[in-house]
Amino acid sequence: MLAYSNLDQPSTFATPSGERPDLRRPLIDTIEEYLRHTGHADLICEAVDGLVGNDPRQ
Repeated sequence: MLAYSNLDQPSTFATPSGERPDLRRPLIDTIEEYLRHTGHADLICEAVDGLVGNDPRQ
C-alpha cells in the first residue's frame, strides 16, 4: 500500500515486455491525462459561451 511506502517501489503490474515500472510513472501519467482532459473541457466551454480565460460568467 502506498500509504506505508514511497513512489519508488515497483508496481504490481508488468508491461508487455515484462518490466515493472515504479509507482511514480503511472501517477505522473494519470496527472498528465487528467490535465489534458481538463484543457479539453475549457475549450468546449469557450466554444459554447464565447468566454475565455477568467472572463466573468454572465
